[in-house]
Amino acid sequence: MTAGQNRGRTIPASPPGDSSPPERELPPAFSWLEDRPFFQAGLQGYSDTAMRIISRRHGSPYCVTEAMADKFLVNGGKGLKAAELDPEDHPIAGQLMGSDPREMARGARVLLDLGYDVIDLNMACPVKRLRGDARGGHLLADPREALAIIREVRQAVDGHVPLTIKLRRGFDDGKESEALFYRILEETIEQEFFAATVHGRTVRQKYDGPSRWSFLADLTRRYPAFRIMGSGDIFTAESIFEMISRTGVAGVSVARGSIGNPWIFRQALLLLEGKKPRAPSLREQGAVLKEHFELCRRVHCERKTRKLMRKFGIKFSRHHPDPDTAEAAFIASRSSEDWWNVFQRLYEDPCMQTLRQDPA
Repeated sequence: MTAGQNRGRTIPASPPGDSSPPERELPPAFSWLEDRPFFQAGLQGYSDTAMRIISRRHGSPYCVTEAMADKFLVNGGKGLKAAELDPEDHPIAGQLMGSDPREMARGARVLLDLGYDVIDLNMACPVKRLRGDARGGHLLADPREALAIIREVRQAVDGHVPLTIKLRRGFDDGKESEALFYRILEETIEQEFFAATVHGRTVRQKYDGPSRWSFLADLTRRYPAFRIMGSGDIFTAESIFEMISRTGVAGVSVARGSIGNPWIFRQALLLLEGKKPRAPSLREQGAVLKEHFELCRRVHCERKTRKLMRKFGIKFSRHHPDPDTAEAAFIASRSSEDWWNVFQRLYEDPCMQTLRQDPA
């Protein structure tokens, strides 16, 4: 599939069901969508500034932050500090999560002031309820609050930046849950959101079982004049274009498949050019892992850098020619010194270099 075969859908100027809506110019934050129909998803505990910049340097044209609690943004302090942006980190969506419509609207205004290009509402995360309040994917079972949040945030943003929403296909597999999903999705269309990213699993499923791509295909047929982005079971560059081909989504959100694997974006670009993607060499793995550590250290304290890079080392290890040894070594590391010793042994030791030769 070539880039020209995927055309971003637009907010309907004609009634839903019209198969040929008028084209409108994409806003600057989404100028990439027709040529590179994929992006870095928000991933709780992973997609911080460092991971996003690494993904961008490998070809992701757009990134979404981790879900940010509205209260943390509004109250200031560490939550607000963590939301500050690096100049390299654009275009970017700030993903909001909360349960109170007014607080969500205030959080959206904070993100506007910080310079975010897009504001994304998280109604997909299968986290447990916080103090009895519905948030994330649990809002799919509480449409009254979900609809109020959509309207309040729309009014607060007032067209200054595009709005998007992240949804799962329902709270569970029941008919009522599916009907509530459609009610919420149609409100975002009515409120002129730019797009919805839909995960093919329910909230109850969490990450168990396959993502139902057939549901995404039904959505794109049902709402041909609205942009549906797809999410779920994207672990290779090839699966990005398989999802587009099978479902007709306007773009693909690359989530868990990008953790410790920024090469998925470079490989997708190669596929767009009609070239065969290749696995990263050991030298490339080491260079990127080292670069990731330095970026992480630039934006976090030593303790957080150590914790994050231990997790990322474990994820990167799957590409190593001896993945079991690499994974065990990163798991066993307990300090930054340990981490660097593991890195040097796995990626800089001449004996290791012989395990996989760099491609010519």
